[in-house]
Amino acid sequence: MSNVITFYDIPSTLPGKAWSPNTWKTRYSLNFKGLPYKTVWVEYPDIAELSKKLGIAPTSEGPNGPSYTLPAIYDPTTGTALAESTAIAEYLDKTYPDTPQLLPPGSHSLQHVFISAYMPTLAPLWQFALPATNKILNPRSEEYFRRTREATFGKTLEDLVPSGAAREVEWAKVKSGYDVVDGWLQKNKASGPYFLGKEHTFADFVVASFTIWLKKIWGEDSPEWKDIKTWNEGRWDAFLKELEKYETIL
Repeated sequence: MSNVITFYDIPSTLPGKAWSPNTWKTRYSLNFKGLPYKTVWVEYPDIAELSKKLGIAPTSEGPNGPSYTLPAIYDPTTGTALAESTAIAEYLDKTYPDTPQLLPPGSHSLQHVFISAYMPTLAPLWQFALPATNKILNPRSEEYFRRTREATFGKTLEDLVPSGAAREVEWAKVKSGYDVVDGWLQKNKASGPYFLGKEHTFADFVVASFTIWLKKIWGEDSPEWKDIKTWNEGRWDAFLKELEKYETIL
């Protein structure tokens, strides 16, 4: 068991604990490659201390100093510790070339461009999803999440959620973002159902990670998820079902 990768994730109160879209990217990646790993759960306030202990560099620098985030992994085979899902995917491809490739040769630039273009399509989602996320966190993480997000947005999480007619307008913007991504897939459908054709790649796991996040925080029986399931002829529910085999939580 000495070669088992340690995968650091953020727990929740949900069954199975996993919820974070960013850490789901790495879980999908590890399962896709079939690499042995174990999950260590880390509450939000403990991420910086853990990262420093492992010698992991900050993932960003802000006005309040360095920021440490998950996912992160420690690979005892090489003695490597690193954070950030795309960097982890690139490391796993390079270190384990005989496993399925997340970013196949020739696709690195394309996938990086896709991820950069994909994230803005999610912008209308934050006002709905962040307050819902806060409700499924353990107490220490809940306090941290609320404090930091309210500082970012300048309002309480409760006030972040639109109501009445404004809610309908903003929710329609969320759907429009998914319509954009669906349009990208439609342009490539002659090559296969996934972003680079017939084989799964990291781009697919990025989209799946944000979609499973919504399913987790709202629940399968919620009005929000029931609505999302109908979008784009049921593409997103089907997308997750296709990737269920990579959802194992170890």
